[in-house]
This record gives sequence, C-alpha cells and structure tokens, in this order.
Amino acid sequence: MKDIQLPKIDLSRIGDDFRNLDPKDVGNWAILPKLAVLLGLLIAAVAAGWWFLWEPLMVELEQKRAEEQTLKEQWLQKKGEAVNLEQYQQQLSDIDRSFGALLKQLPNKAEMESLLVDISQAGLSRGLQFEIWRPGSEAVKDFYAELPITLRVTGGYHDLGSFAGDVAKLSRIVTIGSIGIESGKDGLLKMDAVATTYRYLDEEELARVKREKAEREKGNKK
Repeated sequence: MKDIQLPKIDLSRIGDDFRNLDPKDVGNWAILPKLAVLLGLLIAAVAAGWWFLWEPLMVELEQKRAEEQTLKEQWLQKKGEAVNLEQYQQQLSDIDRSFGALLKQLPNKAEMESLLVDISQAGLSRGLQFEIWRPGSEAVKDFYAELPITLRVTGGYHDLGSFAGDVAKLSRIVTIGSIGIESGKDGLLKMDAVATTYRYLDEEELARVKREKAEREKGNKK
C-alpha cells in the first residue's frame, strides 16, 4: 500500500495573499482571505445577534418561566382550597358556634351586678372574709369590656383553693390573676388577687367603639 501524502501548505504564499489584499478589489482576493473575512463576519453577526436580540429574549424567557412556576403554585393552592372548601366551611361554622357559646358566657351590663354578687357569695360560702373589694375602671375592647376587681380575702389554705375553684365554675367567665399569698393571724392566710370579669357590649356601645376606631384610623392617615 502506498503512503498517502498530504498536500504541502505554502505558508509563505498564504502570508503573501493576506499582505497583498486590495480593499478596492475584493473579487480578486485569494480563497483563504475570503474565507477568513466571511468567518469574521459570521462571528460578528452571531455576537451582535446574541447581544442585541437573543440575550434579552433569554432574560424574558427566564422571567416567563418564573411567572409560570408562580402561577402553577397559585393554581395548586387555589385547587387545594377548592377541594377543601366544604371542610373550611365546616370549620368556620364550628368556630362561629364556639364563639357564640363563649359570647353567651359574657354577661351584659344589667347582669354584671349579679355576677359580682356571685363572686362574693363564692367567697362567703367558703368562710372567707373580704378585707378589700375594689372594682377598677372598665376597659372597653372591640366587642367586650373588662372589669378588674382588686380582692383581699382571709381564710384557710383549702378554703382559698376552693374559692378559686368555685369562681372558675361560674357560668360566666371570671379569671383570677396577680395572686399573692401571705401568712395572717391564727394560722390563716391572706390572698391578694385581681378577679377580672367580662361583659359584651350592647349595640350602642359597639357603634361607639367602631366610630371611635374609624376616627383614630382617619387621624393616623393625616
């Protein structure tokens, strides 16, 4: 088998072809300079297309992909909410019933006096002596009002515990906090505490609270 001989490349001639280029007579250029110029123009065209056209399109494509992902997540969330809508409605109904039951445990303004009597009777029935019974200022909230009562009662250890239990069992909501106990005479104990009772606001009070809230929000926007 004969060896295949590659054609020899005349580098000197190629150099002369590039050195002797006549910009005014491109048609008579040698093949290699023509190919080099065409390759350079192609590279420049590709670079210009990337810079001015393709890169902005790629950025926009990435943005659209991100938006697509966000929309998919929102769709899945809405789908889940739609599938569980009946369950959510049932939960909302249960919450409304629970809230209504709690609201019924709040006395109105006319029933507050009887509630205070019930608290006092709970202590007297356990043989406690009230040294201090001082209702404080009523604090109005969104739909209810709090009335703190500062107490100081004297009695035995078990009687004080039973009194706190009896208050917790009242049909109306009463909380006892800020408790402090110290020794008294004859082995008795003195308990300082704050009993807080709650009542719901009537329609006139609710309207006033909403009106005052709206006025405060309007003032804050100025």
